Amino acid sequence: MPSKQDQIWLNLWRENAPALREHAIKWRKENAVTRIEKPSRIQRARRLGYKAKQGIIVVRMRVGTGGMRRKRPRSGRRPKHLGVTRIKADVSMKAVADRRVLERYPNMKLLGSYYLYKDGMHYWFEVILADPSHPRVSKDKELRKRLIPA
Repeated sequence: MPSKQDQIWLNLWRENAPALREHAIKWRKENAVTRIEKPSRIQRARRLGYKAKQGIIVVRMRVGTGGMRRKRPRSGRRPKHLGVTRIKADVSMKAVADRRVLERYPNMKLLGSYYLYKDGMHYWFEVILADPSHPRVSKDKELRKRLIPA
């Protein structure tokens, strides 16, 4: 059973609420990887392991939609059999967002990520990262168990 806050978010997505669209307009003008102060969906973030403490950060990641392209072969073929369009990646947009954020922050470990919004051009996800070498994180039993394997 989704919580009250999750139900509010679901209704905003279903109705494509003006408040959510205004946020997306602001997000489009930002960089693809944007570090933010606090999560937009606080309950979802807490379920994934977010805590408001030093050593834990939240990043909003923008990923472009659309399929992949392949180089067009030179030899003669029917256009239908060229195999250039309609190529799909085997990884989800969420996995792409996680990978790109971890490339940007190599010293951090992934706690989790969740979907925010989608329009015709982009997906937005929020990714929660923790620094395993930070004293506040390494002293926390729950986080230490998840980040530092025994």
